[in-house]
Amino acid sequence: MNTTKLARPPRTDNRLPELLDAAARLFARRGYAATSMREIALEVDMKPGSLYYHFPSKEELLIAVYQAGVLALEDATAEAVAKDTDPWTRLETLCKAHLEAVLRDSDYAQVLIRVLPDDIPQAADRLRELRESYEQVFRNVVAQLPLPAGTDRRALRLMLIGALNWATLWFNPDGRDSPRVLARKFVGLVKEMQDGRTSP
Repeated sequence: MNTTKLARPPRTDNRLPELLDAAARLFARRGYAATSMREIALEVDMKPGSLYYHFPSKEELLIAVYQAGVLALEDATAEAVAKDTDPWTRLETLCKAHLEAVLRDSDYAQVLIRVLPDDIPQAADRLRELRESYEQVFRNVVAQLPLPAGTDRRALRLMLIGALNWATLWFNPDGRDSPRVLARKFVGLVKEMQDGRTSP
């Protein structure tokens, strides 16, 4: 991934993880626009001036939170996908890993889902680059699926990611479907649709 456009590395501080966790928590629960730098500083018992010492703007702090969230998702999905060779099994494994990441009440994942690049014009390009970096995992897996000629793989990828992310709004942790079961159903539906297109 090209990192030349990403946020500058924050100053070294052993409280940085705590600071990023607090920012992710508030951005996820209150929204980016409704959260101030002062509120984030108070959350970690830090003076606002000290927060600006690490991040010159709220946009730069959001980019750091985004980057941490993307790295966590990339680690979770890349490790899972590397274990499978069958294209459909790899997609199912990828969907399972993605669902587990976004459904485990991760503030970072919620920020990635709810704070869209176009909502923050000042940081849109860098946020979009980070999202594209993670979506490359899906792009690679979808590219290997044995689909009929002419299949719009980009549309399939985007609709699949959207459906997986939407699960955060309706998933019932006490229900009968685990992330593994949901991933199997998601991929099963996609495969059935493609099989139907190739049937005589």
